[in-house]
Amino acid sequence: MPDPFVLRPRTAAVDAADAVPALAVDPVFGALAEHVRDDRVTDIFVNGASGLFVDRGNGTEPVPAWLASEREVRDLAVALIGAGGRHLDDQSPCVDVRLESGIRVHAALAPVSTSGTALSIRVPRVLGADLDALAVSGTFDSAQRAWLGRLVAERANVLITGGTGTGKTTLLSALLSEVAPSERIVTIEDVAELRPRHPHHVSLEARQANLEGAGRITLAMLVRESLRMRPDRLIVGECRGEEVRELLTALNTGHDGGAGTLHASGLLDVPARMEALGALAGMDAVALARQVVSAFTIVLHLERATDGRRRIAHAGRFTLIDERLGIEEVQPW
Repeated sequence: MPDPFVLRPRTAAVDAADAVPALAVDPVFGALAEHVRDDRVTDIFVNGASGLFVDRGNGTEPVPAWLASEREVRDLAVALIGAGGRHLDDQSPCVDVRLESGIRVHAALAPVSTSGTALSIRVPRVLGADLDALAVSGTFDSAQRAWLGRLVAERANVLITGGTGTGKTTLLSALLSEVAPSERIVTIEDVAELRPRHPHHVSLEARQANLEGAGRITLAMLVRESLRMRPDRLIVGECRGEEVRELLTALNTGHDGGAGTLHASGLLDVPARMEALGALAGMDAVALARQVVSAFTIVLHLERATDGRRRIAHAGRFTLIDERLGIEEVQPW
């Protein structure tokens, strides 16, 4: 008689580094595959039938040889979104997905995109990067590298800010790779991109509503659910709405060692961005300021130079200025 079914742990130890797969190019990319394979390319943009552009670190540049019809671009977009497990059609004309390889794809169909089907593809080039790898790439120097390691060890709550493409997610993933293996990390994202080199990482991803308008799961809902999962480190990949209230509540009630990212063009713009998010969450400026000051230990602001290099440009600490949220630049390293 066969043994009854029981759950047994795997006997072979799995190294954290092996848990991060190498970047694989799905055949569904078709004519775009050669650009995905190009190690220099970080972003690919298809603007309907009018053109293809790639970013190799020096800004976007056209690909003169590209030739495609609107039908071909739309079919490609539908196939890419389908590969990510979601559906793209006239009822859901704008969809964002993450493929198994870590590549992120956003598609917008006409007539929402007036120039034809638009594809925006983000290609991660530093999968599972750690702080040492980022130090070699010039994101920060050796003194900053040691200081970042101490922030993780001391369970500081970190907010990473910067514009699009400045490396916020990459830096956050590298910081999480420094977390002790005995700790449990729970990450919450609109589209799951964080892939730290860590053996105990649980990733939660928001879900869009179905065609009947049901089944939507928001970031705020996931933050509340994550608190029941006993996280040692609670991470919100990007704060962009009411979930900021849930994150601030968690960070102010004993969940230290947390982190999040925020879009901001400059360090001094961060307080205004936080107030805007607080307003979406129904928080007044005074309540938000007090919550933010006590929640976050440090703000790291990233910038992307004209040569494509991403670096920590500023560090700051939140302050109270006449009961409103302010920030002061510091150099703690």
